[in-house]
Amino acid sequence: MSHAFTDRVALVTGAASGIGAACARALGEAGALVICADRDLVGAEGVAAAIPDGRGVAFGLEVTDEAAWDGLTGLVRDRQGRLTILVHAAGISAASPLVDTSLAEWRRVLAVNLDGAFLAIRHGLRAMREQGGAIVLIGSASGIRPAAGAAAYSVSKAGLAMLARTAAKECRDVGLPVHVNVVSPAGVKTPMWRSMEFFQALVAEHGSEAAAYEALAAGGPPFAEPAQVAEVVLFLLSDGARHITGVEVPMDGGFVL
Repeated sequence: MSHAFTDRVALVTGAASGIGAACARALGEAGALVICADRDLVGAEGVAAAIPDGRGVAFGLEVTDEAAWDGLTGLVRDRQGRLTILVHAAGISAASPLVDTSLAEWRRVLAVNLDGAFLAIRHGLRAMREQGGAIVLIGSASGIRPAAGAAAYSVSKAGLAMLARTAAKECRDVGLPVHVNVVSPAGVKTPMWRSMEFFQALVAEHGSEAAAYEALAAGGPPFAEPAQVAEVVLFLLSDGARHITGVEVPMDGGFVL
């Protein structure tokens, strides 16, 4: 399915790599002006530079910093006058048994994944008050079906579904034409895996990242490519999905069933 996003202004967080980068590229290819935001400014600049016709702009953003969000939305308002699309893909992972998870690690994961999403929706809705728009959060199948050894991550991603439902209901109740949804994939081949010790061990054991992904998928659904997640995100952002709001879309090959 093709999507026309010409004249749309999109903000994508976590745009330097993985799902965020795939969504930014897909939106750019579909005609949107894309603001690529990430704490990794160099990576975001690389993604923005590859968007056709100079329609990519990079911005350094720490998603837990409200002042940074103020600066970013101010930039959008001053340069573009509006924001019509927000994809919040920024997030971190952690893998440790619950009894071994420190309070500091717990708070770090929830701060980035849940506080960051709260700030994204809060500022996104404020920017969309006049003309409406669409927001998609990137959740996880681990927020629907708990992942042993990743309690903080699972809890943070589970919270996104209720956050989206609450935001969607508030928009509906006041007549604000903004639809808010969550896309929750299972395993996706992103650079995030490389930072995890257990994945590094799998790579060493099996000889390559591809073999490590195959080993992980042996007990569950196959791993998706970031571009496949972006396809689902773009549908939810499209005019064809304007009546879909407050839902979480599992993209997991039936893993959570």
